[in-house]
Amino acid sequence: MRDKLLIIGENKDASLRNVTFEAIAAAKKINESSEIVGVILGDEDLTNQAQEMIYYGADRVVTVKHDNLKSYTSEGYGQALMAVINEESPAGIVMGHTAIGKDLTPKLANKLETGLVSDAVQIEADGDKVEFIRPIYSGKAFEKKIITDGLTFVTIRPNNIPALERDETRTGDITEKDIDVTDIRTTIKDVIRKASEGVDLSEANVIVAGGRGVKSEEGFKPLYELADALGGAVGASRGACDAQYCDYSLQIGQTGKVVTPDLYIAVGISGAIQHLAGMSNSKVIVAINKDAESNIFNVADYGIVGDLFEIIPKLTEEIKKVNQ
Repeated sequence: MRDKLLIIGENKDASLRNVTFEAIAAAKKINESSEIVGVILGDEDLTNQAQEMIYYGADRVVTVKHDNLKSYTSEGYGQALMAVINEESPAGIVMGHTAIGKDLTPKLANKLETGLVSDAVQIEADGDKVEFIRPIYSGKAFEKKIITDGLTFVTIRPNNIPALERDETRTGDITEKDIDVTDIRTTIKDVIRKASEGVDLSEANVIVAGGRGVKSEEGFKPLYELADALGGAVGASRGACDAQYCDYSLQIGQTGKVVTPDLYIAVGISGAIQHLAGMSNSKVIVAINKDAESNIFNVADYGIVGDLFEIIPKLTEEIKKVNQ
């Protein structure tokens, strides 16, 4: 019988987050011959999301529909997933290293008395030996972890393991499970989103981030225009958030979001070590700052020394010309 790997899908606004598809690719790296079984939870029909998981590499998908799974709660999701895990008996479970993944997987691993490899950014397999590479000490170093025995949870950092190519010719079974999710103490009545409706910062391929050098809330407007032109998202340093130039939901760094976009444009950011901890693994870093001695230039691939309020509008204008 084939080994089985379970992928926990993340459903947001009736669509799956990209990290779900990246988790499927991660499972293929762990063991290409394993059966890949997706799991999706929610309170509405989940057939479309399940089909997407199959297009991206899942062999079959289990869905669980219940009113108490409309919004994430650790108790509700935990109960549903424990029932699925006990029935499927997988060799491993993979999901995104997101807010939900970081909250849910340690609790499930503790209940099942098994291991957890969190925040994996790379997976290397050599026969039966699989190495999980993850950052430590705020990204200053990396460690390798090897699973030696038993069921293990793995969370992967978004934007590090590319998803497989979507293939609409792939087919697979979709099964809806009837699981009782009523023994919960906390229910969510409503969710009020503080973040903008733009690109999700944690999954954005392009991020334009501002620091104290942006000087004001008004000063962030050119950054939003540049991000829109690039199809990206806007982030910020803690300094900019503390100065109330923007909302804390945009904060990137040791106490904010950890991001790894293809392109990170740091605007008016000095490069404090706490901020670098959240973005230094970006694939290409462009720094724009008036101070040529700023620490951000030590990690930047490209640097521009000058006034951001002159540079950003010109850059946006040129990008718009290219996009036309």
